[in-house]
Formats: sequence, structure tokens, C-alpha cells
Amino acid sequence: MEGNTLYKMKEKIPQILELLPYSDPFLFVDEIKELDESRIIGTYTIKKDEHYFRGHFKEKPIVPGVIITEIMAQIGLVSFGIGLLLKQFDEHPEKGNKEILPVFSNFHVEFVNAVGPGAKLTIESKKVFFRLGKLFCKVKCMHEETIVARGELGGVLISK
Repeated sequence: MEGNTLYKMKEKIPQILELLPYSDPFLFVDEIKELDESRIIGTYTIKKDEHYFRGHFKEKPIVPGVIITEIMAQIGLVSFGIGLLLKQFDEHPEKGNKEILPVFSNFHVEFVNAVGPGAKLTIESKKVFFRLGKLFCKVKCMHEETIVARGELGGVLISK
């Protein structure tokens, strides 16, 4: 049963990417590598010419914490939540349509290491709970084998 669920959810990855409510330059999801009912793993590579590198910081450019938090949220909360909602829609088509509005509600993130231009970040998010459209996850951001940030993110996914 679990293997079938994993396979079905992985089939939804192209649809999840299409339903993300972001576009360049504010889309921070390159790939979703793994997806099941309990976790998601995705990646994003920081572009070397991001505008914020010109002033953050002058001598050694690093990605601002707010951008790292947004990357964690887009993969670990919004992409994951859309996948969980799509699964619900498949099981209960009467419960909603596929127009989804994500609302970021709360976060606590600890920044452990800095990253700069060109860093490929891997985000892993594990579901704590998903009820009534509210998703709460434990999320970590890695660059290679090094933890960049970790914390908890919460949000509501509204089916319009």
C-alpha cells in the first residue's frame, strides 16, 4: 500500500510545480526529488547574479536569511502542501478544486551556516501534522553535507 501511495504522489510532481503561485525571479524550486505522505525533498540552486548579492555583504556575498526561509517554505511547505491537497482531491473530488492559495502563518528558523552564490540547496521537510488545510513541518536546508538552516514552518493551504 505505501509503495503505491509513494508512486502516486511522485506522479503529481509536474502538477505541483505547475500549481506553484510563483514565477521568476521569486520562484525558488528547481526540482522535487522525493515526495510521499510524510516528507518532501527538493532542491534550488542560488543564482550567481542575484540582485541582493551586490549589497549583502560588500566583501563576501551571502544569501539573506529571509531568502533561505522562503526557499524552505516554497519547497518544504507550499510544494509539500499542494501535493497533500492533490492527493485529497483525487480521493475526494467533491472537496475542492485545484486552485490553491498558500498562506504562510508561522515559522521558527535557526540559521547555522552561511551560503553564497552558486550554492545548491537541498530542502527536506517532514510533516508534523496536516489537518483542515493547515500544514506544520520540521524543515532543514542543506548545502552538500552541511546544515544551513533548520526549523519549523506552518501555513494554511486554501482551496479556492
